[in-house]
Amino acid sequence: MTTAAPVVDTGTADEPPEEGIGLCLSGGGYRAMLFHVGSLWRLHEVGLLKQIKRISSVSGGSITAAKLGLAWDEIGPGGDVAGFHEHVVKPIRSLASRTLDAPSIITGILLPGTIGKYLADAYDKHLFKGATLQGLPHEPRFVINATNLETATLFRFSKPYARDYRVGEIRQPTFRLADAVAASSAFPPVLSPFLLDVEPSDFSIAEPGVSDKFRQEISLTDGGVYDNLGLETVWKNYKTVLVSDGGGRIADDASPPGDWAGGAKRVLDVVDHQVRNLRKRQLQGSLTDGARDGAYWGIRSNIAKFRLPVTLPCPADRTLRLAETPTRLKKLDDLLQQRLINWGYAVCDAGLRAHVDPTISAPGAFPYPEAGVG
Repeated sequence: MTTAAPVVDTGTADEPPEEGIGLCLSGGGYRAMLFHVGSLWRLHEVGLLKQIKRISSVSGGSITAAKLGLAWDEIGPGGDVAGFHEHVVKPIRSLASRTLDAPSIITGILLPGTIGKYLADAYDKHLFKGATLQGLPHEPRFVINATNLETATLFRFSKPYARDYRVGEIRQPTFRLADAVAASSAFPPVLSPFLLDVEPSDFSIAEPGVSDKFRQEISLTDGGVYDNLGLETVWKNYKTVLVSDGGGRIADDASPPGDWAGGAKRVLDVVDHQVRNLRKRQLQGSLTDGARDGAYWGIRSNIAKFRLPVTLPCPADRTLRLAETPTRLKKLDDLLQQRLINWGYAVCDAGLRAHVDPTISAPGAFPYPEAGVG
C-alpha cells in the first residue's frame, strides 16, 4: 500500500508567493504547545516575531497560537520579552498544569453534550475567557486549522472568515476562540469529532453544487489529520516559511496487533506517519533547492546538525527524551514544562542562525537556565 504525496499549491508563474514570512506551529498536545512557546520566545527576542505576516497552526500548536493572537498588542516590540512572558508564557504554563483531556472525556460520556464541547468549555474557562475569533489581530493573520471529516479537507478559522473551500465561507465569524482550538485539537478517536454548530444561512459564500447538509453541524477533527505541520495555508502565500514541529512519531512495534481493531489502527498510524513524513520531505527539499526560504526545526532535531560553532547545550539523548512526552492534554510538572520551552527556544535559535539570519547573536542562556533540557 502506498500513499500519494500531499498536493500543495506552490504558486505559478502568474501567482508567485508573496515576499514575507509565514510561521507554522505543528500539533502534538501539551508537548508541542510548550515547545512552540520556546520557539516564539526566541523569535520575539531577536525581533522576527513582529515581522511575521501569517501564523498557521494545528492541534496543540493552535492553543499557543490562539493565546499569542489574543495577547498580540500586549507582548511589546521585538526584543522585549517581559510582555510576552506575562501575557503568553504564564497563562499557557498555567494551562499545562491542568489535565483537560480525561475530564472532558469522562464528562462527555456521563452527561449530555459532546466531549469536544466540554473540552472547548475547559479551554475557555482556563485560557480564553470568552474571547471570539474577532479578538485576534488584523495583522498578522492567525489561521487555526481543523479537518472537515465530511469533505476530507481543511476547515480554517480566522478573523476575516471561517471556510472550507468545498463548502463555503462565513465572514467575520464570531465563534468562540475556544471552539476553534477545540476543533483543531480534537485528537481522534477520543476527542473527535467536534460538532460545529452552524446553519446554511450563516454562510456568506456557499459553493455551488454542494448540499446545504454540509453547512449545518459540521463534523471536525484534529487539524493534524490533514496537515500536522499547519503548512498548507502558509506555503501557498509566502516565500519565507518557518516551521516549528513539536509532533510525535509512531513507535516501533516488534509484535504489531493481530486482531482486526488493533491491526487496523496500526495500519492507519503507519499511513498517517507516511503522509507527515512526505510533507516534511517536501518542505525540506524546497528549502534546499531554493523554492522557498526559511527554516525547519523540530522536537526530534539534532542541534549538532545545524553545524553552528556555538549553540546552547542540548545533548541529543536528552532532547529525544523530551520528544517522547506523550501527546496528551495532561498535566506536566514545572521542570518538564521548563525543559520543553528551553528546547524549543534553543533549536529555534539554531534554525534561525543557520538558515535565516547568520548575523543573529547566539543566546547566552536558556529561558530557564537551571532546568536545561534534562
